[in-house]
Amino acid sequence: MSEPSPTPRRRSRTGAAFLVLLSLAGYLVVQYVSGGAGEPDCRVVAADGRGEAYEFTPEQAVNAATITAVGVDRGLPERAVTIALATALQESALRNIEHGDRDSLGLFQQRPSQGWGTPRQIMDPAYAAGIFYAHLEKVPDYTELPLTDAAQRVQRSGYPLAYAKHEHDASLLAAALTGRAAATLTCEGRPAGGAAAKGPDAVRSALVRDFGRDAMAPAGAEVAAEGARGAAGSVVAARTSGRTVTVPAGSRQRGWQLAHWAVANASALRIERVSYAGREWTAGTTDSEWRPSADSDAVRIVTAQ
Repeated sequence: MSEPSPTPRRRSRTGAAFLVLLSLAGYLVVQYVSGGAGEPDCRVVAADGRGEAYEFTPEQAVNAATITAVGVDRGLPERAVTIALATALQESALRNIEHGDRDSLGLFQQRPSQGWGTPRQIMDPAYAAGIFYAHLEKVPDYTELPLTDAAQRVQRSGYPLAYAKHEHDASLLAAALTGRAAATLTCEGRPAGGAAAKGPDAVRSALVRDFGRDAMAPAGAEVAAEGARGAAGSVVAARTSGRTVTVPAGSRQRGWQLAHWAVANASALRIERVSYAGREWTAGTTDSEWRPSADSDAVRIVTAQ
């Protein structure tokens, strides 16, 4: 005797259950694969010239720069930054998303219900990075652990091996954004759609956001109209179509960290040109490379009007 055909109600329940399972499977694939949204506009290459590269979007660039700046401001080693970047690549593809599994939010998919902070705090990339590092620092000998183990000690993910596949890309980003690898990060610098933040004040605010208020005072950052002479007596690079923020570097690595940070924020802050240590990046060039320029011991950031 043949089985009776499913009733319409049973078919409806079966179809709904299938859609739920399909949605869940899609979410898990995204969590494991984690690709970025939007078109790649930025690129980081290996300093040794072997041709290794990672391409990413301006949104990802801003968030990676913030994560790195917070780690450096805490005095943490490059390995900590690499772990944080790999974690954010896996959890959110370096996007500050307002959704996730249960109440997970933000770059690291941190959960308010698990004590990571309020939703508003977690959606602040600088806060999210800071609280991640605070937990990472509690992991004994985390710099000696495999990256995926160190990340898992903090995240307690259901997919503990997923972080490892991002280690190479995170290492390239960390080397550039900590300033260890000079002139290795570029972006095309197209203005972000709807972005209103521009001008020197916006750059200064973003520097304080990422590096902390104390970072500005010792650096002696100054803002002046092109062709003007700054308070410290240094001549600010002339640029008839914009204004310039000049930040003394202090050290070569610090200088390249600031220079790469500026390029990473170019689309969001309408930055047109960055120069440091005899190299210069200009927005809108077809190859977006660092080209030779007049030598400088300060980072000069030229913004749109």
